[in-house]
Amino acid sequence: MAKIRYNNIDNVSTDKTLKEFRQWREERRRKQKDYSYAVPNVPPKLSYLAENRLDTTITWVGHSTFLLQYEGLNIITDPIWARRLGFEKRLGEPGLPLAAVPPIDLILISHSHYDHLHISSIRKLYGAGTTLVVPTGLKRKMLRKGFRSCVELEWWQEVTLAGVKLTFVPTQHWTRRTPFDTNTSHWGGYVLEPAQPENHPDAGEDVQGEARHKLPPNLYFAGDSGYFAGFKEIGSRFSLHVALMPIGAYEPEWFMTSQHVNPEEAVQAFMDVGAELMIPMHYGTFRLADDTAREALDRMEAARVEQGIHEERIRTLGYGETLVVHPEARTAGQ
Repeated sequence: MAKIRYNNIDNVSTDKTLKEFRQWREERRRKQKDYSYAVPNVPPKLSYLAENRLDTTITWVGHSTFLLQYEGLNIITDPIWARRLGFEKRLGEPGLPLAAVPPIDLILISHSHYDHLHISSIRKLYGAGTTLVVPTGLKRKMLRKGFRSCVELEWWQEVTLAGVKLTFVPTQHWTRRTPFDTNTSHWGGYVLEPAQPENHPDAGEDVQGEARHKLPPNLYFAGDSGYFAGFKEIGSRFSLHVALMPIGAYEPEWFMTSQHVNPEEAVQAFMDVGAELMIPMHYGTFRLADDTAREALDRMEAARVEQGIHEERIRTLGYGETLVVHPEARTAGQ
């Protein structure tokens, strides 16, 4: 039976020729880059994270890996604790020691590239109460690997797990793990919302008697993507508060543009989805392309200034740093 091959919106291609790969490698050899800047490690709040089941928190482990504590659940995105990725050595220590990660309820996988789907890390995080959420086309593989509790989602499909509504949303990317499985599973990001907000335990009334809730913020994990019109569509479908947005692995841009946003495009995507706060990711952990962490951060800051975005709306985390996101008072149904 022929394998299903997935595509991007408008069939945007990310294919590259051998000639283009060679051109990139030749360019790389001629470049002189300053890699002296390293993303700082912040001592993690291990006791707090182990005990917390009330606050919404975002802790950056590195690359696209976050520990999200949301609606009483411990959630990991795209876990990778590997010391090496192919020939590339990890540039910084993971923000949380793997052994110190609290028991995980959900693992969210954006796509099957090795820097987002690291089987060894998943095995060490996966427990009796863990559910793995993957893009369509990946469930069979994960079941073969022994992960029995696995949910597979298509673009715009949603599922409610233990009080959290997850929606799998599009990105512009591609995937491959072997020479034979190119684009046989999909790719995307996730929107996290509280399930049934009208019945949330933090419901209350304001002084006019209107029903209001101190609801957890809606979170958007953007996965891995080139810039595309889908960001605006995501913004039109959801009321988002925090966007975890990639900013790195964009150089050379003639090669990477269809699959990875550059920092200016990341800031534009943040504006497109209409979130209140952006947290950058996907930079500084592995040398996947020719850009450096310092370059990515500097270009992101310049784009923020140019777009007139208040500095408090983009929050850069160190490895291991935890942001506590306080709920906003919102009218039910908004």
